[in-house]
Amino acid sequence: MSGIEIKNLHKRWATFDAVRDVSFTVAPGTLTVLLGPSGCGKSTTLRLIAGLDAATSGQILIGGRDVTTAPPARRGLAMVFQNYALFPHLSVAENILFGLKVRRVPAAERTRRLRKAADILGLGALLERKPSQLSGGQQQRVALGRAIVAEAPICLMDEPLSNLDAQLRHEMRKEIRSIQQSLNMTMVYVTHDQIEAMSLADQVILMRGGSIEQKAAPVDLYLKPATSFAARFIGTPPMNLIALANGKGGAIVKGSQGPALVEGSGDGLLLGLRPEEIRIEREGIVPATIRSIEYHGADSILECAVGDQLLLVRVEGIRRHTVGDTVRLGWLPEAMHIFDEAQSQRVERKVLVRQAEPALRVAT
Repeated sequence: MSGIEIKNLHKRWATFDAVRDVSFTVAPGTLTVLLGPSGCGKSTTLRLIAGLDAATSGQILIGGRDVTTAPPARRGLAMVFQNYALFPHLSVAENILFGLKVRRVPAAERTRRLRKAADILGLGALLERKPSQLSGGQQQRVALGRAIVAEAPICLMDEPLSNLDAQLRHEMRKEIRSIQQSLNMTMVYVTHDQIEAMSLADQVILMRGGSIEQKAAPVDLYLKPATSFAARFIGTPPMNLIALANGKGGAIVKGSQGPALVEGSGDGLLLGLRPEEIRIEREGIVPATIRSIEYHGADSILECAVGDQLLLVRVEGIRRHTVGDTVRLGWLPEAMHIFDEAQSQRVERKVLVRQAEPALRVAT
């Protein structure tokens, strides 16, 4: 198996830095997702790994071998593109085997690899069809088949599911993860979709403005975001970030009468609370007024005003509340995340919120 090591990778286009001093490691047999908004540098980073673009500086090591200046064909990897890159005039079988024919792999070996890929992907009955006769999900399987028959230890994927509808994306996520694990491939996967990242990855590398914002396992990215950007990017709805201010005994929600939530000054601090961590309680921590309600079926999203700050609260199903109701909101101390607003960095402050007794945590 081969792993990937990226050291201080930098890519400059004229006066624009697309990738800035990026360093990370992909362990052999694992799946790493490069996540971030459009223009953050994730696809450029993938293209640098593939050798499709040349790095301005830095190193790319694959299996311990420096391939920074090596051509793509000598890097020992396969790639799946966003647009599938299928030849419309070739059959499914011919599309899958195209790369092997170019490399003059013997016919018997090509047949063996095609049969294996078709079995894994369920393409046996479609091998004679043309791409125009396939659904989007089937075309994606053909693109995956081409990567599988290459039998490369590393596979790079550039937003491969972005052209599919929601249901197909869900099915293909499971299929890609199953293939990656069963073949023990090292995979780097680019997406802007946080659900794909959280459900697929062993490691998520969140990028912003060409740099790494945070790299962590999905659970750590969710539970302990390093910056306010990471906090807002992960989660649906995103984490609430509300301004704090100085109050009696500590930091309070800006525009409210308290109580103190965090020890010390509140100037320049943001309090992060995920909507699913907030509860409506009889003896809640802060009073709030419901401004709007969105019913989503399994849950509802309440927009609540606390002081002059707004925050979203996720509650199960239909609640007996209406717009204009006054409620009390509570949460566990460990649900609180504190950030420096100017620096966007997580800071550690002593939390003054006490955990309520179980009997008082029953929602109304």
